[in-house]
Amino acid sequence: MEYIIGAILAIIVIITIALILRRRLYKAVDYYEAWKLEIMNENVAAELSKMKELNMKGDTKEDFERWKEQWDTILTDDLATVEELLYDTEKAADKYNFPTAKKLMKEMEELLTTANEKVEQVTADIHVLLRTEEKNRETMEILRPQLQELRKFLSQNRYKFNKADDRYEKQFDDVQEKINTYEELIEEGHYIDATELVEQIEQDITAITDEMDEFPALYKKCKQEIPAQLDTLTNGINEMIEADYSFNQTELLVEIGHFQSRILEAVETLENEGTESVKPLVKEIEEREKEIYDKLEDEALARNYIEQKMPDYEQELTTFENVFGETKQEVELLKQAYHFEDSELERYHTLEGQLKDVRQTLETLTEKVAENKEAHSSLKAELEHAFQDLEQIEADHDTFKKSIDNLRKDELEARNELQNMHNQVNQINRQLRKSNLPGVPNFIWQLMDEAKGKNQVVIEALEKEPIDIIEVQQTLSDAKASIEQVLDNTNKVLEQAFLTEQVIQYANRYRSSYPELAAKLKESERLFHKAEYELALENAARAVEEIEPGALKRIEKNQEQLV
Repeated sequence: MEYIIGAILAIIVIITIALILRRRLYKAVDYYEAWKLEIMNENVAAELSKMKELNMKGDTKEDFERWKEQWDTILTDDLATVEELLYDTEKAADKYNFPTAKKLMKEMEELLTTANEKVEQVTADIHVLLRTEEKNRETMEILRPQLQELRKFLSQNRYKFNKADDRYEKQFDDVQEKINTYEELIEEGHYIDATELVEQIEQDITAITDEMDEFPALYKKCKQEIPAQLDTLTNGINEMIEADYSFNQTELLVEIGHFQSRILEAVETLENEGTESVKPLVKEIEEREKEIYDKLEDEALARNYIEQKMPDYEQELTTFENVFGETKQEVELLKQAYHFEDSELERYHTLEGQLKDVRQTLETLTEKVAENKEAHSSLKAELEHAFQDLEQIEADHDTFKKSIDNLRKDELEARNELQNMHNQVNQINRQLRKSNLPGVPNFIWQLMDEAKGKNQVVIEALEKEPIDIIEVQQTLSDAKASIEQVLDNTNKVLEQAFLTEQVIQYANRYRSSYPELAAKLKESERLFHKAEYELALENAARAVEEIEPGALKRIEKNQEQLV
């Protein structure tokens, strides 16, 4: 029983699946049917009918017949075959013959795809032809009047074009011949072939228009303006030659003559060939004219500069030579009183040599100006460089002059410093006497004797002839350091002595109560009277700190407030 139920269920499943698959096949048949109708409804016939407005000859006629035949083939063969396949597919679906139905649908897919591509290609080709014809026609409607306008303009302005009018007339005729050829191609139905010709006609008319626009001005330049400018430039060079200017005038005159020949040839080129090759020549000549004018102007300005500045330079040099002569005398006097470092003497001799070189430069420049064999622009550059050299020497001289002036200044400062140190020693002596100390430690007197000795070394350095300022400054530095040491140690001794007295006075309050403290204070007093202030302070401070910790800091603070 179970097997029977299972078999029945299996049959039901199979039937259900078969029905579903058949329904899908029917939907596929509907899809391909709709696709076929879509292709049949393509308005190819209407597009082909638009071609009948063209000249149905030549290529156009052949294209029309070919495209019409392709459309007829699609309708009568390809789509008819699809119709048969649709019928067969539906029959196979009815009989649940699914493999056959799938095979038939694959054939329909291929046929419909191919047919669709053919329709799209035919439609696209028709549109290209129609657009090409329309564009060419519209373009030619513009170009024909343009050619007539050019002919009219030339007829009314022949005087602007001189002999070139014949060349333009020939170009007009060539363009007209291409227009005639275009019209013949259109008449014969060769619309695509005519496109290239339309482009050529458009380019020709544009080129002629551009050239006719620029020809009159360019022709006038070559015929009148540039020759006149070259003549004026030649006259200017000749006038400068007569005025005794010296530069490469021969080369310039040859170059200008070459330009005059080339500009004459350019006139013939304009008349017979056109403007294209002449424009760069005109630009070259005009740029070179400007360069030559700039050169002539530079020469004139350079000559004026030399005539004005040479006397100024000579006067400035002479003035500086006088100043340097005074410096030279001063150096000779100072060398007797002061020792000069080798580097300073080297700077001095360098300045002396440079001054001779500058004088030689002036003499050479003066000679060149008199000979008048070099361009003034070159001489101007040399004179400017000479001014720079003289300015640098003057600056170096000022630096050197300050350095030798500092010799006296340094000596005076050293003597003032020496007097200050002497006064400091006396001040220390007075300070020690006023302090009422029981005595002065020996090392203070030793330091003071050492400081006095170093002061004497400074005095000896200053009394030497010639004075070596470097030696003076070194000995002065040693003496100052020694004085500072005396001053620091003296102040330290005075501070220790004063603090020792303060500590002992503070500790006296505990003397009767603490016998050990009394003994230590007595020892401290003994050391104090022997001028051993540091030891006296240490003993007193230690004693009082044992009784009252922190007492020393309070005493020091009170002492600072008193100071």
